[in-house]
Amino acid sequence: MSRKRAKPKGKKLNPIYFIFCEGKTEEAYSKFLRQEYNLPIEILPKIQGQDISEKKIKNFLKNKQITKNDKNYLMYDLDAPELLPRLQAISNAIILGSNPTIELWFLLHYRNQTANISTENCKRDLKRVNPQYEKHTLNRQLLVKLKDSKTEAVNRAKVLKKYKNPSSMIYILLEELEKVKAEKLKQQVI
Repeated sequence: MSRKRAKPKGKKLNPIYFIFCEGKTEEAYSKFLRQEYNLPIEILPKIQGQDISEKKIKNFLKNKQITKNDKNYLMYDLDAPELLPRLQAISNAIILGSNPTIELWFLLHYRNQTANISTENCKRDLKRVNPQYEKHTLNRQLLVKLKDSKTEAVNRAKVLKKYKNPSSMIYILLEELEKVKAEKLKQQVI
């Protein structure tokens, strides 16, 4: 049974960023972002698998108190060609697709990747630069790289063609988190 957010009288509710994702690697990365940014927002990952739809999102959200500042994100691998049209049909969410896989996003923290790459080669190349990498977990070396090289990864991802191989739109979420972080710092100064 899910609990509703109680709206405090006279206070503004902090936004919730719901991240619907394909699997455990995306969930682990979402949890890392929640911990890393520690902002007055709540990042709630929900593993949905490839069986995602607007109806499933609405069903998940129906018992939650939603505000206009809440956002829905879809963090999915785009290596299955039939998945992108299904994600694009969901009108109340922002697609954070990585083509071919989220490991490309991790790889962009280490280097540029502009040529097409298969899922297997992407994972292999990530293992070359981070030998301890295992699917579904973020090891210490990767966590350090995700923190220290996020600006480089964002810049590398921004020049790639949206949803094409290779590409990752995860930078959209990072830019949003950086914006919220800047607003929080601005409010602390005032």
